[in-house]
Amino acid sequence: MKKYDMVPDHSLFEALSTCLVAIKPMDFYRRLKESSIVLKNSKTFSFCRKGVLVEGESSPIKSDIVIFGTGFRGDQKIKDMFTAEYFRSIVVGSTTTTVPLYRECIHPRIPQLAVLGYSESIANMYTSELLAKWVAHFLDGGFKLPNVAAMQKDVIEWEKYMKRYAGRYFRRSRIGVLHIWYNDQLCRDMGCNPRRKNGFFAELFGVYGPGDYADLHPKKRVDLGLQFLHVLAI
Repeated sequence: MKKYDMVPDHSLFEALSTCLVAIKPMDFYRRLKESSIVLKNSKTFSFCRKGVLVEGESSPIKSDIVIFGTGFRGDQKIKDMFTAEYFRSIVVGSTTTTVPLYRECIHPRIPQLAVLGYSESIANMYTSELLAKWVAHFLDGGFKLPNVAAMQKDVIEWEKYMKRYAGRYFRRSRIGVLHIWYNDQLCRDMGCNPRRKNGFFAELFGVYGPGDYADLHPKKRVDLGLQFLHVLAI
């Protein structure tokens, strides 16, 4: 990474805490060496008739296709769902707070809205699928949400963790480092045993993955939750 000027300005732990990590493509460094992939470290760029003008380059890069892999601003999408200024002002928090979602899914003051796919981990499909089961169980009357004060307290504790370990990236809703702990909370809410392995040593040393939750069957409870819920998938 140093050879190709790819060393980031954040620590490895910050990267893990905020999922600022990626799996490199097959033969990535070999392709860099043979120049079939060329890296350009630039903060700005613009277009011209011949292609793309990159900061620091004297001539444009001839281009047939340009792909913008710049992110999706999920917090802005959530905010834009609302027209009322009150909801727009509270739904994604402020620049000094995390996005206030209980279980990374439900806003304490807007409990009729569930957000799926906003919080990320190393494997997003796996994360979103388990949370979708949690929402489905809630809609089926499987459990009740805590009161507003309890949910807000939980959100604040999560915010303290993010600010401590994610540094300047605390606004990124990521559960990468605490993925198993987070899954444990969802399992307990659904009345399921969070220990998914067979045996003490497997539980202690085994690696958790999607297969450990494949046969997750939430227990039906008598208490009913909210009857109406809008689900936003990001």
